Amino acid sequence: MRAVGARVSLGPVRSRDRGPGRGRWRLLGRLVQAAGRGDAASRHELLSVRGHSVAWLFPLLLLIGIAAADITTGAFEIISWTVLVPGIAAAICAVRTTAVYAVLALIVYVFADTVWQHREETGLPGLVLVALAGGVSVVAAALRVGGEQRMLHMRDIAETTRRTVLRPLPVGFGGLDHAAAYLSSDTEARVGGDFYDIQPGPHGTRVLVGDVQGKGLGAVDTAAALLGTFREAAYHEPDLATVAERLELRMQRHRAHTAALGHLDGDRFATAVLVGFSEDLPDTVDVVLFGHDPPLAAGPDGVRPLTDAGGLPLGMGDLTPGSPVSVRRLVLAADETLLVVTDGVTEARDPEGRFYRHGEDVARAVAADLSNAAPARLVALVRDGTLRHCRGRLTDDTTVFAVRRTGRPPEWP
Repeated sequence: MRAVGARVSLGPVRSRDRGPGRGRWRLLGRLVQAAGRGDAASRHELLSVRGHSVAWLFPLLLLIGIAAADITTGAFEIISWTVLVPGIAAAICAVRTTAVYAVLALIVYVFADTVWQHREETGLPGLVLVALAGGVSVVAAALRVGGEQRMLHMRDIAETTRRTVLRPLPVGFGGLDHAAAYLSSDTEARVGGDFYDIQPGPHGTRVLVGDVQGKGLGAVDTAAALLGTFREAAYHEPDLATVAERLELRMQRHRAHTAALGHLDGDRFATAVLVGFSEDLPDTVDVVLFGHDPPLAAGPDGVRPLTDAGGLPLGMGDLTPGSPVSVRRLVLAADETLLVVTDGVTEARDPEGRFYRHGEDVARAVAADLSNAAPARLVALVRDGTLRHCRGRLTDDTTVFAVRRTGRPPEWP
């Protein structure tokens, strides 16, 4: 379930600063988030103040500095640095702004001879060089802006795909307080093989969190197939075991389809956690584990693994044909939060190669302040801890998902 690169896409939750160390890592997260959106998006964000671009200011300061240095020092060679001004503008400014700076650089260079006549003439070769550099810079800016527009268009398409696979969840959806953070390790994609969803219905609210083996569009396609089946089965099927069987069958059908198309990823599987919340059973949940790490329950009594037993990943049911799906009914108090993470968290390593123990961080935080067991704060804690532990170098798509009963009856269409 590996992906290459360091693409980070941060979730919607935010954690409070608790000392300078936490503040530094929040700043790192923001910088990683900006850089992860692509060159154009990160530059526009980092070179903006209150939504207005200040990129034009940098070549202007450079031009003023060159002119001032030339006047005050009397060194003729300094004025030749005006050739840099349109080049800097081409890298960060619009095409028209670059053209303006190309003209300004040429004017300043000419003034060195026509106005500042206390030194030798600038000469025609230097003038031609500045004019040529300005023209090349304008062309370069036009090519860059065109490429950025295409990239932003592709980003919009990727964002639409992300919202289709990982649809936005309303507040209190299905009678659950929920929070999620998705961190993508792919330098190009905005969504990978991790998936999660909540589906309320007449038979209770069902939750699915999982991770498709592999990366790329094939993993996204598989995740979308599983989520589509989950949304229908979780709504209509009264028995959670039937929902689990439908997911297993969908995975096998999807694998057969991709194999028939000749794709090399026809042997994909997925680990997942399927949870059923029932209004009639306020202190228990039904859980099916498909080869996934057990979820954690965090509340006033501390932090504990919800279960230590699980089955095979989705797509491997044919290894044990005829075996019934194992649905476990487990105690989960109304004030406990269910936390599920994918292996981007559990397999995050620090520079010394040590794995991240998110359960230990969660236990310490909840023991110090019970409010940290709230879904939003719990997700922020694990998200920030993962980034801090691996120094922002993610090697796998990462999902942190937490839910807790709201105490209100779920609404479903």
